[in-house]
Amino acid sequence: MLAGLFLAMSIRIVKEYERAVVFRLGRLVGVKGPGLFFIIPFIDTIRVVDLRIHVVDVPSQEIITKDNVTVEVDAVVYYRVFDPIKAVTAVSNYHYAVMMYAQTTLRDIIGQVELDELLTKREEINKRLQRILDEVTDPWGIKVTAVTLKQVKLPESLLRAMALQAEAERLRRARVIEAEGERQAAQIMAEAARIYEDHPIALRLRELQTLIQIAREKNMIVVVPFGALSTAIDIGVVSGIARAVRVTESGRQEHETG
Repeated sequence: MLAGLFLAMSIRIVKEYERAVVFRLGRLVGVKGPGLFFIIPFIDTIRVVDLRIHVVDVPSQEIITKDNVTVEVDAVVYYRVFDPIKAVTAVSNYHYAVMMYAQTTLRDIIGQVELDELLTKREEINKRLQRILDEVTDPWGIKVTAVTLKQVKLPESLLRAMALQAEAERLRRARVIEAEGERQAAQIMAEAARIYEDHPIALRLRELQTLIQIAREKNMIVVVPFGALSTAIDIGVVSGIARAVRVTESGRQEHETG
């Protein structure tokens, strides 16, 4: 029975994503796992290390940027243990150490950038944070895989000022676009005026086309100046002459056949 109890106490099992760091009488023996392994009861002690990616939610930090704007920033750090021995022997609590160092690094980096850079270059700031954290945690046997700024909170007064600025910028663009349209229209009208000046008949044709378009609305009476009617009168005279010619030709043919 004593042997069975001793054997049961010596059996240890760690999962595929875990490693066991074994100490014998306080001295490091090595890393065991994954799967089944044996230890010496009352002599060996183990520390199980998880090799999966860990997530550290950095609490919100109130930071003053380089241009003296107070913002609240929080971030998320992703890391994994690649050397279980260093993670156990080099630092007492690697998870807490990563979280604390991430907070201080976040405050240092945000304090060195301006607000516009913080809002527009978040990807670059994330890479800077990751690089600094990875360099510090590498002797601990830890690899920082990613750092992401989760949220940036701005003061209400600053948000209102930014909204006014954005509205003014949109209004400026609208006025510029409107002025550009007027300039293009004026250029086209000036070109059309030069063409009409060189070709007066084209202007008369345009007048007739306008009168035809207006005449399609049968419930309207168009009153135009006498000069504008000159073309219409000429066309009426021509139409009358053409009709009289057709009547004369028809009478002559009837006389010859009779």
